[in-house]
Amino acid sequence: MNQRALTLSALACALALAACQRAPAPEPKTEGAAPAPTTAVATSKPAAVAADDNLNAVLWMQASAEYQAAATTVYRAAADKLAVALAQKNWDALVPDERGNAATGLKPAVIMDVDETVLDNSPYQARLVRDGKAYDEVSWDAWVAEKKAKPVPGVVEFAKAAAAKGVTILYLSNRAVHLKDATIANLKAVGMPVKDDSVFLGLGTVVDGCEQNGSEKNCRRQLAGQQYRVLMQFGDQLGDFVQVVANTREGRSQLLDEYGDWFGERWWMLPNPSYGSWEPATFNNDWSQSLEARREAKRAALDVAP
Repeated sequence: MNQRALTLSALACALALAACQRAPAPEPKTEGAAPAPTTAVATSKPAAVAADDNLNAVLWMQASAEYQAAATTVYRAAADKLAVALAQKNWDALVPDERGNAATGLKPAVIMDVDETVLDNSPYQARLVRDGKAYDEVSWDAWVAEKKAKPVPGVVEFAKAAAAKGVTILYLSNRAVHLKDATIANLKAVGMPVKDDSVFLGLGTVVDGCEQNGSEKNCRRQLAGQQYRVLMQFGDQLGDFVQVVANTREGRSQLLDEYGDWFGERWWMLPNPSYGSWEPATFNNDWSQSLEARREAKRAALDVAP
């Protein structure tokens, strides 16, 4: 072999060796074990994870001691107020427009929203964050059918104390009526008192003489008031307590001004930064807008103290 051939052969080997060093064969991995060390230099960046507006909110509800403390505070304070509510025969947690009959002499009850008030659905929200998806009825129904939701901190202790005093727990939820059986099973599994199927007032419950507006709960509150003296209401949305006629920031603030004194007495609000009607109020309730347009509207709603 001549010198030129030897030189070319050596160059070819060097190039082949360099190529092997840049792209080594993947090492087999054992579950739970750290990958074997390699001297290869990474030449590509990991795929970017899309930003999700709900990441911090869901993580806070799942991982922070502060969320647990806030929810427990609400239920402990409500338990302390329960004896006062029972003793005062004119005590009523329904607004006058939703009280169609006298409450005096009726059996006592408390109205509780279900989602993020009694049952913690943050795993469902976490899945949406992980998978880059948005809420839809199919995935939501599948989650409810799993019956894996855990209780919000403090709620079981409060509900059992109320039931021991002869107070009926009414579950007034925007879970659709076809989800009743799975919901009641989940409630019982976490230790919530469930008198019978009648205590679940889901979305789609027919109330004679009252026309429901969308998912508003006023008709079902009226139905509860026909049979019970409502001592307290619990929820994570303003609409869990009173009908929100105008879902604007101004309209919602007006309701809070009107009924603000009821909170911490008759009404008890649980923290939920993950979702709610407060969000679309910032972008004119128009979900048909693009995600970026909705985000821009939310950025514009921020108070930056100029």
